[in-house]
Amino acid sequence: MVKLAEPVFAEMGFAVDILDLSRLTSEFGKNIHPCKACVSTAMPLCHWPCSCYPNHAMGQTNDWMNELYPRWVAAHGVLIVCPVHWYQAPASLKLMIDRLVCADGGNPDPTTTHGKDPQRAKALELAGWPYPRHLAGRAFAVVAHGDSQGHEDLRRSLTQWLTDIGMSQAGDSAAFDTLIGYYEPYAVSHDKLDAMPDVFTEVEHAARSLVSRVRDMRSGTYKAPDAGLRHPRQK
Repeated sequence: MVKLAEPVFAEMGFAVDILDLSRLTSEFGKNIHPCKACVSTAMPLCHWPCSCYPNHAMGQTNDWMNELYPRWVAAHGVLIVCPVHWYQAPASLKLMIDRLVCADGGNPDPTTTHGKDPQRAKALELAGWPYPRHLAGRAFAVVAHGDSQGHEDLRRSLTQWLTDIGMSQAGDSAAFDTLIGYYEPYAVSHDKLDAMPDVFTEVEHAARSLVSRVRDMRSGTYKAPDAGLRHPRQK
């Protein structure tokens, strides 16, 4: 499905950066370490980008997120394509999502908390933290697929997460979910997909919607309807 979308971006003159999270399962030393939930103590304790790793004392090194944060920042639009794993996002995707919590209110200046000083972080938040959205203004599209259940919930969950961090869905066609081989053997799932040309078209539509939104955003012709409004509840 990703390879179906790639030429759509390329033919419209966009650079494509494919992030294959399955590399976590196939490459030695490739890791995304789990979120330590610093934000649950105080928002400014959660640094942007995350500064929790490496932790050499615990052997927690080679954190792939150090490379992924700049890639998210560089992207004007993001297309997420993923399967359902037990009604939820795959563990590799969820690891990245959790570590992107710092994009939604994270502290860009670790010196203000003297590293990880909880009391200083709490004082900053209580004094009036602005909860900056570091990835706001980007566009997104989502494709979720399953074989029995959970595909709708996963699509909703992903679109809600991306919306909450300030990104905007690139039109109605930019988010869809589908079943492939409903309750049929996994051994024939690729054959079932090949026999579903409508799914191929839907993936291409999601990509074209994303291209259109990014192009409008770059040119200044698109302006979010709620641009300039300040939400009364920043958190």
